Amino acid sequence: MIIDVHSHAWRYRAHFDDDFVAQAKRAKVDGKVDLAVRYEDYRRGATDDTRTIVFGGKARKSGLWVDDRYVAEYVAAHRDTLIGFLSLDPTQRGWQQEMQAGHQELGLRGIKLLPMYAGFRPDDERLDPLWAYASRHELPVLLHTGTTFVSQAPLECTLPRHLDPVAARFPDVKIIMAHLGHPYEGECVVVIRKHPNVYADISALHYRPFQLYHSLMLVQEYGVWHKLLFGSDYPFTTVRASVDGLRSLNAQVEGTSLPRLDARAIESLIHRESFALLGLGE
Repeated sequence: MIIDVHSHAWRYRAHFDDDFVAQAKRAKVDGKVDLAVRYEDYRRGATDDTRTIVFGGKARKSGLWVDDRYVAEYVAAHRDTLIGFLSLDPTQRGWQQEMQAGHQELGLRGIKLLPMYAGFRPDDERLDPLWAYASRHELPVLLHTGTTFVSQAPLECTLPRHLDPVAARFPDVKIIMAHLGHPYEGECVVVIRKHPNVYADISALHYRPFQLYHSLMLVQEYGVWHKLLFGSDYPFTTVRASVDGLRSLNAQVEGTSLPRLDARAIESLIHRESFALLGLGE
C-alpha cells in the first residue's frame, strides 16, 4: 500500500482569488501549473492501493479559502480511499469554533496549517489552544514549511525551527512538516531527529531532483529515514510521478564517486505505514 499524506481538495477557481492564481505560475520553472482537482485524475495518477489524506487550505492573506465542509463532502464521496483534514487560519476570527466544528461535526481527523500563506508563526503562544486541542483529541497537524510563490507570504513564518518549541511544549502531537522544509532541509532534519513525534513529508520535491538527492543524503547521514512520510501534493504532481522520481534519484550520480541513497530506505519511505504512525488506523 502507498499512503499519500499530502493531497488537496478544492474547487478551482472558486476557492482562490485572482492574485493567487496569477502568482501560482511561479510554482514551476516552466510556468505550467494546473490547479484543477478531479478525483478521477488523482486516481489515474496513483496506484490501485493508494490511500490518501486530503485537505483544502485557509489563508486570507494569500487569497486561498476552502471551507471544511467542501473537504468533508469530497471525502464522504470516496470514504474507501480518503481521510480528510480540516484547515485553519488563526489570524481570522472564529478559528477555534471552526476547529471544533471541523473535527466534531464534520468528522475531519487532522489539521492543516499554512503559516506563511496566512502570516503567522506556529510557535506563537496565542496558538496554544490549537496545539492543546490537537493533543487532547489526538489530531495530527500538517504544516506547510519551506518556499512559496506568493509574494506577500513572509518566509519568517515558514522556518522549520519554529516547530522545535511547539514540539517541546506539546510532545504528544503528531506533527508533519510538509516538503521537507525545502530549501531549509537542514533545519527540518535536525527538528525531526530531535522530537519523536515530528515527521516530514517529501511532497512536491521530485521535480527538483538534484536538490532532492542532496536533501535525502542529509536525511541519510543524520539517520532519519524513518521520520519521512510519502506525499504527492496533488494537483501539483501525482503519486506515480513522485514514486518514479524517488526511484530514479541515484541515476544522477551514475559514473561518479558520489554516494548513493539507500534504495531500500527509499522503498520503505514509499510504502511507509503512515496512518499507523499518525494514529489514524485504517
